[in-house]
Amino acid sequence: MSRLVRPRAGRLLAGVCAGIAGRFSTSVTAVRILTLIGMVFFGLSFWIYLVLWILLPDET
Repeated sequence: MSRLVRPRAGRLLAGVCAGIAGRFSTSVTAVRILTLIGMVFFGLSFWIYLVLWILLPDET
C-alpha cells in the first residue's frame, strides 16, 4: 500500500477522499459517497474531513 497523502491529480475539493481511496486501493467514488452519507446523517465525518485536510501532506 502507498502512503496516505492528498494527490495532486483527481481532487475535487481537497483530495482527502482521493488520498484515502488510493491508500486502500478502493474506488474514489465509493469513498466520496460514503463520506457524503456520513456528513448528511452523522455530521462527524465533516470534522474528520477538515482535520485530514489539514494534517495530510500533499503528494510530492
